[in-house]
Amino acid sequence: MKALPALPRLHAITDELIARRPDLGTVAQRLAAGGREDLAFHARGRALSGLEHVELAGQLGAYAPTRLFVNDRLDVALAVGAAGVQLGHGSLAPEDARRLNAGWWIGKSVHDLREAAAAHAGGADYLLVGPVFPTATHPARAPLGSGRLQEIVAVGLPVVAIGGVTPERIPELMAEAAIHGVAAIRALWHAADPADAARRMLEELNG
Repeated sequence: MKALPALPRLHAITDELIARRPDLGTVAQRLAAGGREDLAFHARGRALSGLEHVELAGQLGAYAPTRLFVNDRLDVALAVGAAGVQLGHGSLAPEDARRLNAGWWIGKSVHDLREAAAAHAGGADYLLVGPVFPTATHPARAPLGSGRLQEIVAVGLPVVAIGGVTPERIPELMAEAAIHGVAAIRALWHAADPADAARRMLEELNG
């Protein structure tokens, strides 16, 4: 596993609607100002065309010192020189993704202990775990709860928690389990002040 400090603690994930927003660049610039090297942008959008995904990743990769991760589309990640990839259930296995680029941070999205253990065994570097709170993104999926989150953290990989995460809820998460970081869609991209939202989340994570 790579040195833990190299993995950003805050992950700003897009969806199709965010990817197509006319103010995407403005909001991304503000998030980058608040998160800097502790922020990773995730270029994600299952309904995006290949060209749209490349354009999205290229735009999000322009805000150093933030990092660029690409979800699922490993061809896009290779094309734009991403720092990491986030693998879903239909993606390649982590060990196969590593053959494409040994320098990537390789994350795996998981929802329970069984999936977390399989991701660990398969060579993932970190886990994206959720939902940890009720979320409009996946309204039918029940939150994990403290006990199951603790079990997943105990697998031994850095855990990035997602699902209904806000700055106010991070202390509760940190008290429940030793998570490495958090990821968000709405709480960052729809924030009234994106830079402040990113700063507040990192302040809570860093204690």
